[in-house]
Amino acid sequence: MNQPKILIIAGSDSSGGAGVQADIKTATAHKVYSSSVITALTAQSTQKVFAIHDVPIDFLRKQIDVVLEDIHFDAIKIGMLSSVEIIDCVAMALKN
Repeated sequence: MNQPKILIIAGSDSSGGAGVQADIKTATAHKVYSSSVITALTAQSTQKVFAIHDVPIDFLRKQIDVVLEDIHFDAIKIGMLSSVEIIDCVAMALKN
């Protein structure tokens, strides 16, 4: 049987307790191969988010397109989409 594969589209949590880092830990615990598309970078502790830096839209779209061309995913998990532009970009990329 092939290992299941998941694409995680989410923000990065510098504390490691949430975001793409937590999603990858969960997938790994369930023996699921994970790829990721980073939507935003955060400066955060376990208690508070101090800053968010959105990934530029053209780079976000490139991340999605490249990974979807290469890997067939069994599931896609969407996390933090921190702006309307990011939401629109992810929606359009997945629609195609």
